[in-house]
Amino acid sequence: YVSFSADGLSAGGGLYMPDSAALQRYRAAVTREKSGAELAAIVVALREAGFTTMAHEVLKTAPRGTAADHPRIELLRHKGMAVMKAWPVGAWMGTVKAKDRVVTALRAAAPLSQWLTRNVG
Repeated sequence: YVSFSADGLSAGGGLYMPDSAALQRYRAAVTREKSGAELAAIVVALREAGFTTMAHEVLKTAPRGTAADHPRIELLRHKGMAVMKAWPVGAWMGTVKAKDRVVTALRAAAPLSQWLTRNVG
């Protein structure tokens, strides 16, 4: 996803508004120890790099059948996982710096995309 507007520039990607089958695969992968821990580490690294994590919908409580004290409950409450990095309007937007920021952001988000491809499809 790339947005270029009067509000600024943003770039990101992920699983946004998944159908029910994809959401089930996402949650199953988050629940599994190896793949879930891997996603948690990816999310931490992306947040530290200035990305915002999001989903179309985030539940206020644990999904049905999930323990409220699950170690990755925050990720399980998300109906999908996407990341976004945004920059405010500036003169740089009319230069090659805009493309460079988008490319850098999408490359940084690649581990999330790869995780989603492997675990959700």
